[in-house]
Amino acid sequence: MTAPIAAWIGLGSNLADPVAAVERGLDALAHLPSTLLSGQSRLYRTAPWGMTDQPAFVNAVARIATTLEPLALLDALLAIERRHGRDRARDLRWGPRTLDLDLLLYGRAQIAQPRLTVPHPHLHRRAFVLVPLAELDPGLDVPGFGPVEALLAAVAEDAAQCRAIGD
Repeated sequence: MTAPIAAWIGLGSNLADPVAAVERGLDALAHLPSTLLSGQSRLYRTAPWGMTDQPAFVNAVARIATTLEPLALLDALLAIERRHGRDRARDLRWGPRTLDLDLLLYGRAQIAQPRLTVPHPHLHRRAFVLVPLAELDPGLDVPGFGPVEALLAAVAEDAAQCRAIGD
């Protein structure tokens, strides 16, 4: 039996009811085969990134323990997105979305394949990922980029705009 690998998933939504969409995404992660949802951050209201003329997002990060291989996990995440109304082929890059699931980290792996890059190529520049990631695993080291706390310090101005929902 293969030992489970820790993986971190970024979740986001800014259409319809984004809080409910992210919560449904977390629930779907908890029901993936060969996978255990082992942690989740609070939900954060965040400013849009890339394409800024759109509604604010709700973001979170989940940690899972899985025996799924990276591409199988990616396919499972994309299937969850489709079930929640996301059509990546039609969506604008960095535009509004019903549910976005990004494979941020897969253990200590560094993967560069046509369909998958891990660590996520923009993780180190996105406060909306780093804030919940640091809440969940403050001592985490991002392969090729360094400690999550140092990465967060580099985007401190944007991080100050991330607001935990319910606080």
